[in-house]
Amino acid sequence: MKRIQYKGAIVVSLVIIAMVFSGCSQIKAFREKKQAGPGGAAAAPAVPVFAVNTTLAVQGQILDYLALSGDIISGTSVDTYSDAAGKITRVYVAIGDRVSRNDPVAAVDPSKPGMTYQVNIARAPIAGIITALPAQLGMTISQAVPLARIAGGNALEIKLYVAERFISKIALRQPCQITLDAWPGEVFRGSVTEISPVVDTASRTMEVRINVENPGSKLKAGMFSKVRIITEEKSNIVKIPGGAMIQRSGENYVFTVATDPTDPAFRIARRQVITPGILVDGVLEVQQGLTPNQEIIVRGQTLLEDGSRINVIEQVAPLGAAN
Repeated sequence: MKRIQYKGAIVVSLVIIAMVFSGCSQIKAFREKKQAGPGGAAAAPAVPVFAVNTTLAVQGQILDYLALSGDIISGTSVDTYSDAAGKITRVYVAIGDRVSRNDPVAAVDPSKPGMTYQVNIARAPIAGIITALPAQLGMTISQAVPLARIAGGNALEIKLYVAERFISKIALRQPCQITLDAWPGEVFRGSVTEISPVVDTASRTMEVRINVENPGSKLKAGMFSKVRIITEEKSNIVKIPGGAMIQRSGENYVFTVATDPTDPAFRIARRQVITPGILVDGVLEVQQGLTPNQEIIVRGQTLLEDGSRINVIEQVAPLGAAN
């Protein structure tokens, strides 16, 4: 009886094993059928498609510059002095007043105890605007003390200090772009008119003076200004956003957009070696390797290889020709 039960258990085990192997074979066959194409052949692996943003290379101008800052000062400034020492008995002007040459500025009485002298009238040596007035009623002065400072005419200048390492980039008559917080959005013009022949040994800087065009008399002496001295100007060059360029293995290149030769329904990325020029405010000059209006990839390019399929999500507006 025990032998019959033992044989029955063996038979049941064999049946279970057969069923398991049969199920595995059916699952494997189902998977192979699912992976097969309509004709029964195995489907090719899917080709990855990368999402990118593009823009166009443009032809235009690029300006390299030094960014500096300084105060606007009067181009002509003259101090007024008294011919005699004594006490100031009258002040004829105030700061901001416009005076003509020989107009009275202050009266100085040189009299002393027991001696009476004629009052001396200090007069303006030039025509202009009173920008400083040290003279105060009742104070005693000598001939060496200025009574007033007069800014002559409408000529304005900016005094700047250029670091020693940039001296080689500065030259007379270089154009300048000037901006001020007082006039946001406006750009005033000027040029380099004076370069100091020496470098200050303490600060290692060189003094430079910029003349300023002042249309509408908007600019005033004492205003703080930001100045761009244009050190290099290039016209009719090809330029692109600086972030589009990739540097690997000693090469500089960008990815351009082309039609997939194997399937015109798709677009691919083409690796294009370029020769970069100057980079200013994120705008890169391309000396060789690109032509105007070529479509280049500006975002998503770091994961690409030559021939990668792409999907252009957005075409960014090209750089302005004035950048």
